[in-house]
Amino acid sequence: MSDKAGVTAAVEALRAIGYYLERDRQPTHRVKAYRRAADTIEALPATEVRARKRAGTLTELPGIGPKTEAVILEAMDGAVPAYLTKLEQGAAALTEAGTAMRAALKADLHLHSDWSDGGSPIEEMARTAARLGHSYIALTDHSPRLTVANGLSRERRLQQLEVVAELNKKLADELDGFRILNGIEVDILDDGSLDCDTEILARLDVVVASVHSKLRMASEPMTERMVKAIANPHVDILGHCTGRLVTGGRGTRPESDFDAEVVFEACRQFGTAVEINSRPERLDPPRRLLSLAVETGCQFSIDTDAHAPGQLDWQPYGCERAEECGVDPSQVVNTWDADKLLEWTASS
Repeated sequence: MSDKAGVTAAVEALRAIGYYLERDRQPTHRVKAYRRAADTIEALPATEVRARKRAGTLTELPGIGPKTEAVILEAMDGAVPAYLTKLEQGAAALTEAGTAMRAALKADLHLHSDWSDGGSPIEEMARTAARLGHSYIALTDHSPRLTVANGLSRERRLQQLEVVAELNKKLADELDGFRILNGIEVDILDDGSLDCDTEILARLDVVVASVHSKLRMASEPMTERMVKAIANPHVDILGHCTGRLVTGGRGTRPESDFDAEVVFEACRQFGTAVEINSRPERLDPPRRLLSLAVETGCQFSIDTDAHAPGQLDWQPYGCERAEECGVDPSQVVNTWDADKLLEWTASS
């Protein structure tokens, strides 16, 4: 194996380990250890990595310890690292149901990259989504006001549009027509307006609107706030509508209080899809509200809200809940091909 091929194999193995750890919701520091090691050796000349392998000095590099060194050594010798094999063999199906709905999905319409609060580059997120069987994704990094999530300013958003355009040229050839749609997760402000100017929203393919602040607002103003955003012609998807957290490192958080019948009827009337958020700590909306949205006649989008590659495989959690609550695949907008979806977002 050539020096370059050996380093490439080691980088891929380290990133694959990170993927499986993320998928299994392992602590962030464990995931970062393998991704950091991959970044370290990928940035070096292959000849230097090979020389350090021979000299036994890989662990002198920043971010490489005994465990990540073992992975590098095995991969560079042409073997599948034992730890990666163990993770692959232990990667059981995440859910017992939802398989038919998951098979129908062609995309994920809510995910984040390292441009905002995600942990990986756009290209890595896209390539992972393609490996999972998607034909397109919507990149929905945060809007400016969510500074805690490194929300994109107008200038950074315009830069991202250029980056995505170049990536699409590259990936279309390499991944059989795979596409990245330009999107945003835009904050719904206190008065129901959106945290992004109209000119930018008009240039985007997919707009997910979510409440991230004042989640304990009284029911009547919260309902008005959400309906105003839903009625905005640029909004395509209502993200994680209750804002609840049911588990995870951030603790738990109760549902926001709003008139769900009014909100879902607004979604139906204005053609705004209700997101079925698949993140294990959200699973939003809860089943009783998801069933109400089905009865109301809403459309849906089953998304991961992924912030890392391994989290892109969390869609089965949302698919299982969708099937349990009687969601018809024809009402799920990301079962459509990209052209049909874009026709819908342009008209909704």
